[in-house]
Amino acid sequence: MRQILRHSTAVILFFTTISGTYAQFTLDAEFRPRAEFSHGHGTLAAEDQHASFFISQRTRLNFNYAGEKLKTGLVLQDVRYWGNQPQLVSNEDFATSIHQAWLEYYIIPELSVKAGRMELSYDNQRMLGSVGWAQQARSHDLVLVKYEGLFKAHAGLAYHENSDRTNNFYFGPDAYKAMLFLWGEHTIDRLKMSLLFLSNGVPVPRTVAPGGELIDQGISFSQTVGPLVKYAADHFGLVAGAYYQGGKDAGENKLSAFYGNLEASIKPLEKLGLKLGYEFLSGTAFDETENNHSFTPFYGTNHKFNGFMDYFYVGNHANNVGLQDLYLNAAYSLGKINLGAGMHLFGSAALQADDAAKYLGTELDLVCSWKVDELISLSAGYSQMFAGPSMELLKGGSTNAYQGWTWLMITVKPTFFSTE
Repeated sequence: MRQILRHSTAVILFFTTISGTYAQFTLDAEFRPRAEFSHGHGTLAAEDQHASFFISQRTRLNFNYAGEKLKTGLVLQDVRYWGNQPQLVSNEDFATSIHQAWLEYYIIPELSVKAGRMELSYDNQRMLGSVGWAQQARSHDLVLVKYEGLFKAHAGLAYHENSDRTNNFYFGPDAYKAMLFLWGEHTIDRLKMSLLFLSNGVPVPRTVAPGGELIDQGISFSQTVGPLVKYAADHFGLVAGAYYQGGKDAGENKLSAFYGNLEASIKPLEKLGLKLGYEFLSGTAFDETENNHSFTPFYGTNHKFNGFMDYFYVGNHANNVGLQDLYLNAAYSLGKINLGAGMHLFGSAALQADDAAKYLGTELDLVCSWKVDELISLSAGYSQMFAGPSMELLKGGSTNAYQGWTWLMITVKPTFFSTE
């Protein structure tokens, strides 16, 4: 920690010296502890299961520099559960991680190259998102070429390797060995149209010795492509998206999957907003043995979709029976206080068994947030799952048990230094 403070001071002094004439430098932080009470969050709890209570915290130190031709970002991050680290801790056992460390150079004002570790956030974050709700969030190591002129076009390329580079084998920890995405967006008046292509390559063993030693490793690629269209009027909005997923999955099975979403929003009152939508993610039926029809939203902010209790696609539900989600959300503003409520009606996209119903359950989400002042915000929520028998078949646990989750979070974002 002493080294971090010393290096931080040196960075501040350096940028203070050079930024007075043509650049901006800011140093700010985020402190975000969150308390959670859970009995059935993420999956159904059993009847004899005890509830859990814990506190997690995200702490960040953000360095941002913006010059005429160059921008840089550095985010130091510590994520922990309270009590998970010993009181007498050494730097060798636990260390602050680098969540982001990137630089962006502008060849011309409309064209830039960005490289390093960075967050990705595109469209509604269904396929590529920062996962801000998770304390650790998500960032990628990649090169990103950006054009933003008459239209927007981005191309990102990532290629992963372990520190042991022998034979070019990759054993994680990330989900892909290689990843390429192309994204374009164009706006015409109130209509915004985008197109995404994502090629995701995961490492797969091709040849294994009798003793279990890996001799040859390949890459299995899947391709996801599709548009997203947004229309926004004064009191009405419409979002429609569709993606097709093909190629091979991680088990090198043929992949053919589909995603579709349609959402309408209205604002009947100045402070009240309503959203009604339907989302479909195809799945693989129990009697399908040759092809994989399960759609994967890969690197999206999945907590934002399909209910806050995270039963689907938040580290789970991969290569499964898919999902249908009919939802209604309401948001009401009271100045610095915002209230939100959501109802989700869940069903599987494919059959789990001959005699299994597609209905999975209904989830209720309630959220309240209060912006105390410019530095501090407070938010809280309650969610409950009312599961059907097919959810028990899918997840285990018991539908007779209480399935609820409550949380309280405080976010503090001070700015320590700024040349603006």
